[in-house]
Amino acid sequence: MSTPKDTNSELFTLDIGGMTCASCVGRVEKALDKVPGIEAVTVNLATEQARIRLKVGAKTRIEDVIAQVQKTGYEAKLTNPHSVPAISSNKSFWGSDGLGRVLLGFALAAPLFLPMFLMPFGVHWALSPKWQLLLATPVQFFLGWRFYKAGFKSLMSGVGNMDLLVALGTSAAYGLSIYQMPSSSHEHHELYFEASAVIICMVLLGKWLEARAKQQTSEAIRALQKLWPEHAKVLDSQIMIAEGSPLDQYRDLPLEQVFPKDRVLVLPGERIPVDGLILFGKSHVDESLLTGESEPVKKQVNDLVIGGALNGEGVLVVEAQAVGIESVLSKIISLVEDAQTQKAPIQKLVDQVSAVFVPSVIVIAIITGIANWIYLDSVSIAILRAVSVMVIACPCALGLATPAAIMAGTGVAARFGILIKDPQVLEQAHRLNIVAFDKTGTLTIGKPRLLTLIPFDTSINPHDILASAAGLQLGSEHPLAKALLDAAKEQHISPIPPSASKALAGIGIEGKPTSGLWANQTLCLQSIASLETSSDISAILEKAKTCFEAGQTVSILMRVEPSLSPIAVIGFGDELKSNAKEAIEALHKLHIRTVMISGDNQAAASRVGKMIGVDEVFAQIMPGDKAQIIRKLQAPSNDQQNHWVAMVGDGVNDAPALAASDVGMAMSTGTDVAMQAAGITLMRGDPTLVADAIDISKKTWNKIRQNLFWAFAFNTTGIPLAALGFLSPMLAGSAMALSSFCVLSNALLLKRWRPTQR
Repeated sequence: MSTPKDTNSELFTLDIGGMTCASCVGRVEKALDKVPGIEAVTVNLATEQARIRLKVGAKTRIEDVIAQVQKTGYEAKLTNPHSVPAISSNKSFWGSDGLGRVLLGFALAAPLFLPMFLMPFGVHWALSPKWQLLLATPVQFFLGWRFYKAGFKSLMSGVGNMDLLVALGTSAAYGLSIYQMPSSSHEHHELYFEASAVIICMVLLGKWLEARAKQQTSEAIRALQKLWPEHAKVLDSQIMIAEGSPLDQYRDLPLEQVFPKDRVLVLPGERIPVDGLILFGKSHVDESLLTGESEPVKKQVNDLVIGGALNGEGVLVVEAQAVGIESVLSKIISLVEDAQTQKAPIQKLVDQVSAVFVPSVIVIAIITGIANWIYLDSVSIAILRAVSVMVIACPCALGLATPAAIMAGTGVAARFGILIKDPQVLEQAHRLNIVAFDKTGTLTIGKPRLLTLIPFDTSINPHDILASAAGLQLGSEHPLAKALLDAAKEQHISPIPPSASKALAGIGIEGKPTSGLWANQTLCLQSIASLETSSDISAILEKAKTCFEAGQTVSILMRVEPSLSPIAVIGFGDELKSNAKEAIEALHKLHIRTVMISGDNQAAASRVGKMIGVDEVFAQIMPGDKAQIIRKLQAPSNDQQNHWVAMVGDGVNDAPALAASDVGMAMSTGTDVAMQAAGITLMRGDPTLVADAIDISKKTWNKIRQNLFWAFAFNTTGIPLAALGFLSPMLAGSAMALSSFCVLSNALLLKRWRPTQR
């Protein structure tokens, strides 16, 4: 495992404890903005974390930043990389958000409020005032102490929060009951101890439900963390790895003590602890929680494996290449964490509202109390209605609306291989009406394959041609050589080893097959450009016409001795992915126009575009011009309709276009540069994930809007009802707790999302 970041790092994360509502978020951000050297800060209520960026060369210490947070009344500590924060509340049974306190509170409050349910049946019974005081006091000052403590600190810092509203409201009800005790009687039931006690109990219940729900929203991170085994079996460096070698001489080391180049033994059924290269063994590896790929992948010697994947039936020896924070799993967790701790642009509106919300509520409560006192001539009713206003207006739901939806949406997307690293993507995705694909590596496999083999003499078996041509390429690392050898392997053809083999600069490769149809004859596999002066060039060009039209790279297998003559045209190309057409159809179902950008000639690109059904093809586009095409697509059309464009790519040359687009999507099969430039990373080279990424982004955005609507509607309707006396303090407390729970429950519905089955 990796260690905490160095305290001099420019970017770090703090776990913040004690935040209860949107006002707390604003308070912490305001306090941190005052610290010299901090360039940017964002605080997230759902994850209970603050991400802080220091100015370059700043001398600010993390200890100073933590002290500033603590000065405002909250807990703070440096986050361990990829840990799920649990600082804000002791999650034990008797912790501040534990179930034990909720049950104790209701047990003490039950004798206070249960007699109310007997009144409709003509039974007017209540405990004596002294017993009511005895039961309500521990609820008010023991279970409710957290509200006094946090409320006082917020008051001292000049920024109100939910705790202050609860403390003021319940204290008013409790104090009014104390005031009326000497003149009260059992029959008239003029005490309001049950109101203050039930409010505290309902708020505690709401916080417990919130804690449970927030824990579920971070399940994606926990599921990824569990993929890391705690130890690795590191083999002795002196052991020779071969069939039959004893593999029991290893050291069981903690993962943080494993270094690159170490050889790690992975037994059947174990998690692979490091990213690396298989040196020995073969097996099937389950990478589903990392890539979303449901089927185990066959792995053998020289294949790469990802740390955290589950080994199947075979014994593997893996040479570690990346460990700790350099591993793919660590980078995935970082991407998900970054997305969950950042704010969507719409959250700025929430922050602005929250900054003035609590002071406004206190003013409204005071006005409510005075108005009711004047018009109803009743101090008790005036105080109770003011209490109802303060309690129902707690902005918990407002603070949780956006981050809860982002956490749930990005978490479930990560489970299926879609990493949304920029919350702004969620706001843009629902507007998308154009998706532009780079062709190579995105819609195609991304490496040359043998696509065409045309003999000049139709009586010759193509297998004989492939055996001789592949034999010439034995030992070569050229991409076209690998394509020939792969094709021979797929067709179970053994390449014929050549003699007197030699490379011809600028031409190709020459050699004499040792057996077969052209045994001991000199053959040359060469580019068509090197045959421009050949007497057979016109016949060769005619034979290769279909290859050129398809945009293929053409080589010619020539017999050099005993006589010069062409044997076959061999065409190489980048084969379309099997589900490329399916991906385009899925986008069309979402009413999204599709575009393909290719460097091929117009005829070849149009042919590919027609095969998969894209709406528009841009051909012969230089890599540096792709961003210009994106800007052209974004320009408003004749009907002044705005175009929102997503770009899908995988290469270094796609990075400018990914950055220029409204939503950039990078295939993880490509380069790190492309992934850094994109807002969404697709963990498999599967183009159908594009439609799925747009779908989950839209659904997450819809949940954000639903939550914000619910949170704003709750407060705008609840406050007037409370002020007019339609909501008692107990009902207000229940409704406030219910609002937060509803917002979180609505966000958690995103966990049921699944990619479309096609």
